Amino acid sequence: MSERTNTDVVQQGYEAFGRGDIPALLEFLTVDVEWTQQGPSVVPFSGTRHGHEGVAEYFSLLDENLDFEQFEPREFVAQDDTVVVLGMERSVMKSTGRTIEQEWAHVYTLRDGKIAKARFFEDSGAYVAALEAS
Repeated sequence: MSERTNTDVVQQGYEAFGRGDIPALLEFLTVDVEWTQQGPSVVPFSGTRHGHEGVAEYFSLLDENLDFEQFEPREFVAQDDTVVVLGMERSVMKSTGRTIEQEWAHVYTLRDGKIAKARFFEDSGAYVAALEAS
C-alpha cells in the first residue's frame, strides 16, 4: 500500500467517526486489530482492546462518557505502513460536566490496506481530572 492510500484509509475512519457511523469505521480495521488508549484504568475507555467487538466496546464507552464539542484531526504524517495523526479535541465528561481540552497524537499501523494497530496518546491527566467531582 502506498502512503497516500494508508492516509486515505485513516482519514476515512475519522470521517466515519465524525458521522457517528461506527459500523463503517470498523470496516477500515483488520479483524484482529489491536486498539490501545493510553491511560490509567480509572478512565473507562483506557486500555487495549482486540478485534471489531473490542473496538465497538471502546466507542460505546466513549459515547457513555464524553460529549464531543470539537474533534479535529489536523495533520497526517505517513511513512511506510504507519500513519501519525496530530489533532485536538474539546469534550465534556458526562458524569461531571467538566470540560477537557487537549492536543493528541494517534499512531496507526496498517496491513493490507486496513488498520491493524491503533495507539492513542492523549492527556490522560485531563481525563482523570474531568472524572473527579467538582
